[in-house]
Amino acid sequence: MNDDRQGGGQDWVEDAKSEISGMAKGGLDHPSTKPVLTGAVAGAVAGALLPGLSIAVGAIAGAGFMFYNRIKK
Repeated sequence: MNDDRQGGGQDWVEDAKSEISGMAKGGLDHPSTKPVLTGAVAGAVAGALLPGLSIAVGAIAGAGFMFYNRIKK
C-alpha cells in the first residue's frame, strides 16, 4: 500500500487520538463533532430501516465512517 505520509501505520493512530482528544475538549465547537454526530444519526436511521441491523449498530457504523473520513484528510 502506498502512503503519502512517512511512517505509515502509526500516523493514523496518532491522528485519531488527537482528533478524539480535540473533540472531547472542544465539544460541539470542534469542527469534527457535528459531522460525526450527523453520521451517527444517519446510521441509526439506516439501522432502524434495514432488517437485521439495530439502531445502535447503525449509529456506531455511521459515526465510525464519518470519523474515518475526517482523520484520513
